Formats: sequence, structure tokens, C-alpha cells
Amino acid sequence: MADLALLEDVANGRIRSERIFRQQEDLLANEDEWLMSRFRLPRAVLLDLCGLLGPALQRSTRRNHAVPVPLQVLTTLGFLATGTFQRELADRSGISQPTLSRVMPDVLKGIIASPHDSIKFPYTAGEQANKKAQFAAMYGFPNLIGAIDCTHVAIRAPNVNENTFINRKHFHSINVQIICDMLLTNVVARWPGSTHDSFILRHSSVGRRLEAGAIRDGWLLGDSGYPLKQWLLTPFLNPHSAEERHYNMCHSRAHAIVERTIGLFKGRWRCLDCTGGRLLYTPEKVCQIVLACAVLHNVAQLKNVPLPPGADCCVGPDPEPHPHAFEPNAAAVRQRLEVMRRL
Repeated sequence: MADLALLEDVANGRIRSERIFRQQEDLLANEDEWLMSRFRLPRAVLLDLCGLLGPALQRSTRRNHAVPVPLQVLTTLGFLATGTFQRELADRSGISQPTLSRVMPDVLKGIIASPHDSIKFPYTAGEQANKKAQFAAMYGFPNLIGAIDCTHVAIRAPNVNENTFINRKHFHSINVQIICDMLLTNVVARWPGSTHDSFILRHSSVGRRLEAGAIRDGWLLGDSGYPLKQWLLTPFLNPHSAEERHYNMCHSRAHAIVERTIGLFKGRWRCLDCTGGRLLYTPEKVCQIVLACAVLHNVAQLKNVPLPPGADCCVGPDPEPHPHAFEPNAAAVRQRLEVMRRL
């Protein structure tokens, strides 16, 4: 009877049960190869990242079992790198799934707000000079400062405005704008999957500034889903001459850098790729995940961090660009003809 009474007291909350804390693993004690395979970054870069995010992630608490900053950061990176379910990642790290769910948003916000000035569009002549030289050396294309395209990140059907998130491949997604050279120089993650690429550019800060004349001597490369502009070169839709076909070939070769960058981006952070399944979060949180991955991608590129074995470059089933009948811009048409002759 005494035992039954004790059980009843515990069940009714009259006696507080003892909390059991799991043994938390020191993940940074492992070798670089192991860390790269799970978190995509070597120890030195992970330590820098933990030091950078530490002030924002350390919580003042009287408890003796606060989650250490490295464990918060690495468990979040483990999710970004693999797209694995939170419960499985939490079990590996020695924390509970609710704890991981609670700390991950803070880690993502810290990464996005970090002082790494790595996602920056080159507006000044000094910033553009090196990029133009690199593109000219690699592809023979003059005055290039970047290439633009969009990629889709698959998500679970949202509860609000579900139809706007269905793209032309008939799955729910966020349509993410990417501008890059060797690095990501602009990432826009806020529009549902049905949004056209050209609309995203037109309503982005980069698109508005370029349209207002922020750059006088340089241009982006875009596919046929974008309008021809004085700052945005597109291919000839129906090339008739050998010169036009040669221009299209040079354009395709140089524009491929954004396709490779997207493949590398999604290959490193597999939660973004269809092979990792779809992201089971609200669109707002998915956009935060994309932006955090973008910052981490540039960090890895600037530190010359290679992809680990097995994390091959991949590109999900992005819908093909849908050419629009854009109003011709006479000055842009003349400029493209001049570039064609120079090539």
C-alpha cells in the first residue's frame, strides 16, 4: 500500500521526480575528417564560429546543466548539413529534442547577424575590378560582375496561402534568388515557389539599385527568364547568325558558374536539397535556414574548405526558366550587340 501511495503522489505532482541529465558529448574533441563529414567545417573554423556566436548564445542561468555554446552550434550545423530529424540529432548530442528546437532559432539568427561581411554585392568600382578580371580570365566575357539565377527549396505545404507556394514542378517551395561570382554576393529568400524569377529580382534591393543606375560599367548574366537590361545580359532566344550562336555559347559557359555554385551550396548544406527531403518548418523559418546556410557557405569558401567525401555537388529539380515576352530595351539591345561583336 505504501508503494501505491508513493506512486500516486508522484503521478499527482506532490513529489517532484528527479531530473535526469544525459551525458553531453564533446563533439569538438573529434578529428577534422569526422567533423567535416557531420558539420561541413573543420575544427579551427568551428572554434572561430563558436567564439563569434558565444556572447549571443550564452544564457545566464543558475542551473548547472545549460547547453554549452559548441553543442548548440554543432548540433544546429548537423541539421543544416544533413537535414536529419531533430530527435535523431539531439540523441546523438546528448540533449533532448525540445532543447534543440529551442536553441536552433537563436543559432540561426546569430549566424545571419554575424559580423562576417561575406554576402555583399559589389557596387563600387574597386570591388568590381577583381571580379571582372576573374570572369575575363576564366570565360573571356568582358565586364562581368556576377551571374544570377533562382533555386527552389522544398517545404511542407504551409497552412496559409498554400497555393502560392506550388511551383511549376508542382511541389511546395521557397524560390531563392542567388547572385554569385566565386562567392554568394546576394541571396533573397522570402518569396513563395510560384513567384517568377524576374519578379524577385525587380523587387530586390539589388534589382532596384541597378535599375536606378548604381552601376555604370558592368553587368550580370541571367537566363531567358529575365529581361534584357543594360546591367543584365540574357541570351538570344532565337539566334540566327554565327555571331549570335557564339555569343550564346559564351554566355552559357560563363552563366554556368551560378549553376555550379547552387550545386555546391546545396551539396554542402543538404537540408536545402531534395535529397534531404523537404523542410518541415514554416516558410519564415525556412527562409532563416536558407540565409544561415548562405553565410556558412561563404565562410567555407573563404576558408577554402572542401566538400567532404560523399557530399557531392547536387541540384534539386528546379523548374526550367519560363521565358517572358519582355518589352525590348533599345539601349540594352545595342549593348548586347556590342558585347557580341567584342566576343
